[in-house]
Amino acid sequence: MKDNLILRIIAKLLIPMIILFALYVQFHGDYSPGGGFQAGVIFSSGFILYMLIFGLDTAEAIVPSGVLRVIASLGVLVYAGTGMVSLFMGKEFLNYSALAESPTTGQHIGIIMVELGVGMTVGAIMLLIFYAFANRGRE
Repeated sequence: MKDNLILRIIAKLLIPMIILFALYVQFHGDYSPGGGFQAGVIFSSGFILYMLIFGLDTAEAIVPSGVLRVIASLGVLVYAGTGMVSLFMGKEFLNYSALAESPTTGQHIGIIMVELGVGMTVGAIMLLIFYAFANRGRE
C-alpha cells in the first residue's frame, strides 16, 4: 500500500478531518452524544489509517509506544485527579459541583476533565493494542 499514490493522497485528506471530528466529539460530548470514549476511538482510527497507508515504522517514529503509555497513564491521572480534587474540596468523589463556585460551572469543568482523561486513555490504549498486533508478525 505504500506505493499507491491515490491511497496516500486520500489518506492525507481524510486523516486531518478524522482528527478534527475526534476533537469535536471530545469537547462537545457534554452537550450532545459523544465524549471521551468515542473521541479516543475516532482519533485512534485516524492514526491506524495512517499506519496502514504509510507504514508502521513511520507511525512509530511519530508516536512511539513509550509516549502512548505515558498518555494513557496521564489520562487515568486526569480522571482520578478530578475526583480527588472533589474530595479535597469537601464533597464526594467526582462530585463536580465542588470544582467551581457555581455548581453548573463545576459540572461543566468536571465533565470536560473526566472525558478528556477517558479520551486520552482510550486513544492511547487502542493504538498500543494495534502496535502489539502489528509488531507480532515482525519478530
